[in-house]
Amino acid sequence: MIDMTLAEIAEAMSGTLVLGADGSTAETIVRGISQTDSREVGPGQIFFARRGEETDGHRFAAQAVDAGAALLVVEREVDDRVPQIVVAEATDALGALATEVVRRVRGRGNLTIVGITGSNGKTTTKNLIGAMAERVGATVASEKSFNNEVGGPLTMLRVDDDTRTLVAEMGASAKGEISRLTAMAPPHIGVVLTVGLAHAGEFGGIETTFRTKSEMVQDLPETAVAVLNRDDAYVSKMAELTSARVRWFGLHPEADVRATDIESSAEGTRFTIHADGESLPVFFRVLGEHHVTNALAAAAVGLELGLPLADVVASLEGATRAARWRMEVMGGRDHITIINDAYNASPDSMAAGLRTLAQIARPEGRTVAVLGAMSELGEYSIEEHIRIGLQAVRLRISELVVVGAEARHLHISAINEGSWDGESVFFEDQDSAFEYLERTLRPEDTVLVKSSNAAGLRLLGDRLGEAFA
Repeated sequence: MIDMTLAEIAEAMSGTLVLGADGSTAETIVRGISQTDSREVGPGQIFFARRGEETDGHRFAAQAVDAGAALLVVEREVDDRVPQIVVAEATDALGALATEVVRRVRGRGNLTIVGITGSNGKTTTKNLIGAMAERVGATVASEKSFNNEVGGPLTMLRVDDDTRTLVAEMGASAKGEISRLTAMAPPHIGVVLTVGLAHAGEFGGIETTFRTKSEMVQDLPETAVAVLNRDDAYVSKMAELTSARVRWFGLHPEADVRATDIESSAEGTRFTIHADGESLPVFFRVLGEHHVTNALAAAAVGLELGLPLADVVASLEGATRAARWRMEVMGGRDHITIINDAYNASPDSMAAGLRTLAQIARPEGRTVAVLGAMSELGEYSIEEHIRIGLQAVRLRISELVVVGAEARHLHISAINEGSWDGESVFFEDQDSAFEYLERTLRPEDTVLVKSSNAAGLRLLGDRLGEAFA
């Protein structure tokens, strides 16, 4: 974070400064990063005591001070050992401070802000763009999947006067949340990847998802660039909603940055990238043809940042995985490959994962799909789990291992398709599934582990990866 005095921080968040027993004054400078988890606070940092659904950060303020916090942002006074800023609402104060920090750094003219939204692929694309931006200069990118009203501001507060690029995921579970994030850090480049059924239960349908994801491009000024997926019908419609210059990516022949000659294998994906009159071959080690779209989105941003296409390709070829628990290749013993892709799952990404499994399997081995529930689908949940079960059968996946009661419809659907006889098995818990797989996996098998984060199958994937390392 940039240097700011206690008085300036209090003014930015419309709070009341209460000095502590440590001798600080209103002109004392604070430069530490911000935290909302007292267990992660370090010396000189700011602790925001947020109230959540299950706990209250004020209960852990003393722990934060013991860990070295230099400032507490609170809704009531709690610990007089260090300065406190009393605010009406701590989460709003976090956003207000992020807005002011970004405004100051951006005003100095050296900061480019890249915002990324979409139903699938945000984290992968963010990581790819972050690597490209590092070639331009110091870069701050969202950690993990920090893309909401808390994670977004925490990322933004990490920028300082040396930062050249801020790469921020901008997610949403309700209308207006993306607009709130873009108001804090107005993008120079806004990327929209897909509009799908991820979080459909919270949004209330794909049309509402479209309107919500459109908030980013609607908020872009004429001087900005909208990087849009030409292959997605809903994203394509967003070109009509923005005054920014549009740069298309995708497989469509009209895309400004496009790919041809795509070939997938267990080692990665080969394709030819075309942009600005140039064409170059790419060997992209991230598994899955669906990640080519994310690579093209990142390439479009890299070119907008001023990188030549050769540097863009070099950056893509340097990526070895999408992110932790995203198409992460593990295992290896007896040529058994474990693909752990169980951090997020939507109908689109689940279908893409199954297609990848079918494409990259060794001819002498089996394909085994270990699937758990897709969360946040609301009224679409049963229908979409049934559809994935049907797809697994139609792709001729050798065996389906379904884990968890919330995914049972997926198992029943595969059985009812009628083309299998015992190739779909169901387990209530991960331990039972692990014991079964440890006993039955054969040399040359390729295994996909896929579920939403809430289902926790990423941990099962890790266990399998270790067991067959």
